[in-house]
Amino acid sequence: MNRSDLVGRGLRPSRLGLAVLALLVGVGAGLGAVAFRWLIFAFTWLATGRQQFGQQGRVGSAHLPWLGTGFFLVVPVLGGLIYGPLIQRFAREARGHGVPEVMIAVAEQGGRIRPQVTVVKALASAVCIGTGGSVGREGPIVQIGSAFASSIGQAVRLPEARLRILVACGAAGGIAATFNAPITGVLFGSELILRELSVEALFVTMLSAVTADLVSRAFFGSAPFFNQIPHNLTLVDDYNYLLVALLGVAAGLIGVGFKTVLYGIEDACDRLWKGRPEWARPAVGGVVLGAVLLALPEMYGVGYPVMDKAVSGHVVLWLLIVLTAAKMCTASLTIGIGGSGGVFAPSLFTGAMAGTAFGVIAKHLFGPAVGPPAIYGVVAMGAVFAAAAQAPLTAIASVVEMTGNYTLTLPIMFAAGISAGLAKRLTYGTIYTTKLLRRGTDIERPNPARSPDPPNLERSGMTPDDAINF
Repeated sequence: MNRSDLVGRGLRPSRLGLAVLALLVGVGAGLGAVAFRWLIFAFTWLATGRQQFGQQGRVGSAHLPWLGTGFFLVVPVLGGLIYGPLIQRFAREARGHGVPEVMIAVAEQGGRIRPQVTVVKALASAVCIGTGGSVGREGPIVQIGSAFASSIGQAVRLPEARLRILVACGAAGGIAATFNAPITGVLFGSELILRELSVEALFVTMLSAVTADLVSRAFFGSAPFFNQIPHNLTLVDDYNYLLVALLGVAAGLIGVGFKTVLYGIEDACDRLWKGRPEWARPAVGGVVLGAVLLALPEMYGVGYPVMDKAVSGHVVLWLLIVLTAAKMCTASLTIGIGGSGGVFAPSLFTGAMAGTAFGVIAKHLFGPAVGPPAIYGVVAMGAVFAAAAQAPLTAIASVVEMTGNYTLTLPIMFAAGISAGLAKRLTYGTIYTTKLLRRGTDIERPNPARSPDPPNLERSGMTPDDAINF
């Protein structure tokens, strides 16, 4: 009997064993999130000479000054030449935003994810984002943490039911660590990945999320993720909830629109590239992405500094509106050409721009009583993601934790509930599950209820008539 069999026998039957594995996964996911953030910083610095890029405007790379602004046209192509072959050769499931692959692994594959996905996804996404890909890092870190958890669970031969829970622990730990948001991690793992709320699953995902967050705090501190956004925002007048309701409707339409744009652009890229080698697709598509970046440098990479700047009131109204539409299109283009990265951050970005623009217009129409535009930017961040993912609990927790605006919990809940409900009415499938629906897999379908076994009349001593009356 080998060592993994001995370990598995000790851990599989025991809830304590699952808790120990969850703690181990939390440490691994936390370290993975730290390493992944450093990888993004490293590749961004190699490409641009800065750890974060885009908010400076149309400036060239410090490492390639002779290219001038032509750098924007070149760097996505170079990045595509690296991550395109990497994904095609070693882990094709690392392409795209990652979360649907984890969802299908939990729903249909017993929680099994190939171990090499961890490394390939980290490298490919870091290169993609560092060389201009306009996507987020939450999808990659969910896939990285989940693949790590799956590898551990498979090594100790966990039963499928508990392997699924452990994979959700990996997702929860990754989200908690990368955004300093443990509650968000727990809800993301439960609401989106595991798709159930059970005591056992909640307990171990909490352990994993808290552990991962503590690991991340040791490296990056405990401040809210968006530390430039004011943390004391509050609605002073209850009448403003009418504006919040209207914003919730607008956010619902934007969230559904983002999903439509994403898969529309992906379809267009598939048609144009049909029959050609997939490894070259990101490099060729990088020419188009580079042209967009040259026109709007704010689209370079994830865009968190741009979000901070916009919600803090340093971006004019017309540019807020342009950035709202541009982020949806550029994130969709990045994924459509074969890039690797998430859609959570683009959803937040889109909501922040649209909500701040809404707040500026409301303040112009109704005066200072509506409060600062930043309030509506923060509320819309959660509402747009709630509509796109139809995950209002995760949306509420994420915005509150990431901005530190706990006083806005009520308006965020209100707007997120409206936007998610509207999205549910308008469309079937979320920004994540639609990718699976297009492959013919519907993980949202209700499980057929099992009819109870008919009573054994002979053993009970009842006649058929008695059974009918009973």
